[in-house]
Amino acid sequence: MDVPIQPPLTTPDGHAFRWHDSGEKYLNAEIDAIATAQTSILFECYLFRASKVGERFRDAMTDAARRGVQVTLLLDDVGCWGLHRNYFSELIRLGGKVVWFNPVRWRFWSFRDHRKLLVVDDAHAFIGGCNIAPEYAGDGIHEGWRDGGISITGPVVRHLAASIASQIEIAGNQIWRVRKNSRSGWVKAGADVSLLLIRPGLHQGVFQRALQSDLQHARDIAITTAYFLPVGRVKKMLLRAARHAHSFRLLLPGKSDVPLLQVAARALYSRFLRRGAQIHEYQPQVLHAKVLILDDIVYIGSSNIDPRSLVINFEVMLRIRSAVLAKEARRTFERDLDHSVGVKPLSWRRPSNWWQRLKQKLARFIFTRLDLGVAQYFVQKRETSPRRNSRSGWN
Repeated sequence: MDVPIQPPLTTPDGHAFRWHDSGEKYLNAEIDAIATAQTSILFECYLFRASKVGERFRDAMTDAARRGVQVTLLLDDVGCWGLHRNYFSELIRLGGKVVWFNPVRWRFWSFRDHRKLLVVDDAHAFIGGCNIAPEYAGDGIHEGWRDGGISITGPVVRHLAASIASQIEIAGNQIWRVRKNSRSGWVKAGADVSLLLIRPGLHQGVFQRALQSDLQHARDIAITTAYFLPVGRVKKMLLRAARHAHSFRLLLPGKSDVPLLQVAARALYSRFLRRGAQIHEYQPQVLHAKVLILDDIVYIGSSNIDPRSLVINFEVMLRIRSAVLAKEARRTFERDLDHSVGVKPLSWRRPSNWWQRLKQKLARFIFTRLDLGVAQYFVQKRETSPRRNSRSGWN
């Protein structure tokens, strides 16, 4: 029996959206949208792997180009490492365009386009955490990583399309042009929906500023994130929120595709637990979703809560004030808790042996000192050198 299609959730400012609580549902909805495209497809992704899932997307976009739709793909050069440049040859032959973001050079290799966006006909957009690879195409419980996203219509879609166009403009090693020409990165598409454009830089990013404002008053906080390693101001604001909120819950991976970062994250557990946080680790599959629920505000997109997402990568998040969306997101959060194990405070005291302490220190050094330090060096070099910034090659 066919499952009835639920009506979209709406906001008073003219937006409508659907909540996709698994990678399978989200990717299928994207394919359906591509299959019905009439004029244009803008697709931006960090990782696109040659696979059955990749073939479905490639073939759907090729079919769209064959019927006259203008198709443009923006793919990160590092994220798509190993994907042959001729993989989209038929699409290109039919007039499609494939752009590779920030081709690797030693000075700029660190700054990646980690965004995942699809805009169809400038009217319908998708945003979430899913890349195009087999591990994202399951239900997150029995198979495939736990991920998902939302589809949205309304005024924000044109801003999402414009942000993809901006990324395409700077893709060919012109990534610093965005620092000179960009606005704050906080784009209000209406009273209830904002677009947060996260870019490399030494400043406090737009996502951090939005969180700082919302966390001050939030009473019911539920955060799902694949990589949790807050540092500096972000760590302080989250610890403060854990102490003052009525409920502060973290859903983090029990299985991670970056085990060393998980080691570093677990070193923070005791500090959050002492301040009243509840921490749960998701068990069935790798957790890759990125959703924050702060009372009736939902953040969703590509950004994790770690130094790379907040300072180094190009990321994108939507901030949506909607009680009905928050209720739907919390329903998914509660479902995920049924497949998770709660972390007990006594289990996360200071490691008792030197090897565990050494691993934690090494992990934190790599992610909060080495990776971040190298990126900040080049950011600082560009942002504090007027002579170099004045050259067209560096703008």
